[in-house]
Amino acid sequence: MIERVIILENIDPVVFYGVNNCNMQLIKTLFPKLRLMARGHVLKVIGDENETAIFEQKIKELEKYCTEYNLLNEEIITDIIKGNAPIEIKQDHLIIHGVNGKPIVARTENQQKLVKAFESNDLVFALGPAGSGKTYVAIALAVRALKNKEVKKIILSRPAVEAGEKLGFLPGDMKDKIDPYLQPLYDALQDMIPTVKLKEYMDNNVIQIAPLAFMRGRTLSDAIIILDEAQNTTPHQIKMFLTRLGLNAKMVITGDMTQIDLPVSQSSGLIQALQILKGVPGIGRIEFNKKDIVRHKLVQRIVEAYEKYDEKKKALKSAEISGKNNNITN
Repeated sequence: MIERVIILENIDPVVFYGVNNCNMQLIKTLFPKLRLMARGHVLKVIGDENETAIFEQKIKELEKYCTEYNLLNEEIITDIIKGNAPIEIKQDHLIIHGVNGKPIVARTENQQKLVKAFESNDLVFALGPAGSGKTYVAIALAVRALKNKEVKKIILSRPAVEAGEKLGFLPGDMKDKIDPYLQPLYDALQDMIPTVKLKEYMDNNVIQIAPLAFMRGRTLSDAIIILDEAQNTTPHQIKMFLTRLGLNAKMVITGDMTQIDLPVSQSSGLIQALQILKGVPGIGRIEFNKKDIVRHKLVQRIVEAYEKYDEKKKALKSAEISGKNNNITN
């Protein structure tokens, strides 16, 4: 009799062991001659040397499947242990499998362009309206790179711009005041990484979510760095952020030019950065449009209605200026 200790590095224990340890109970049933003990990421097995070796091999296959698909159930466990590889369903433009095996794909042409731009550039600007999936796809690409061990961490940031409410009047400490600005980033991550694993990543600073101001003075290496809502940065802020890029790192900057919440007197750093960096090698730029909107169908109609309103407003202002000029001339 020998004892083997198997370390399950990349799995979420809740997903791997199953609700109420149902997956573990099935594995014990399929290996009746072995004694198994599991705690967290450590699995111990006692039994015959040959039997325990086969067990370790099958557990590693289950771990690989669970890591890739975020899913493990009775059918998959039985197939892998009995030597029948689960049937893989090909998914076009797949980025990763999210929670419960949900496929996260690049659904539109511009989302697919963002994937390609990310793969071939170290800095990518993704610009477009709300709901076009630019931030969601960027975070999915970052999670994929982390799972594939291409980088050691993910850093997500947003400028904490006061869009209608004052930070000082919000309840709680500084984290409580800032978290509402960062919630869309948490929402995307919760779609892609099981809860226990996400908490582990965040507790260990593998995934960091912080306001833009917290980036000052850092060099961000071996990381995917995403700056969301970049239209609300000042020229000084975005320059500071862009110059944080370290070795073996990639940046994605997302923004929507129609949703600038800065004071009227303050210019957007994103607009200036796009002008200054135009044509610089190694920088990609993808522009999304209303056809890319993948939220509720009403969102596209709302965007179109506001576009028409803005065009009408500009036309009236232009006509008013033209009329004043004619009066002056006369």
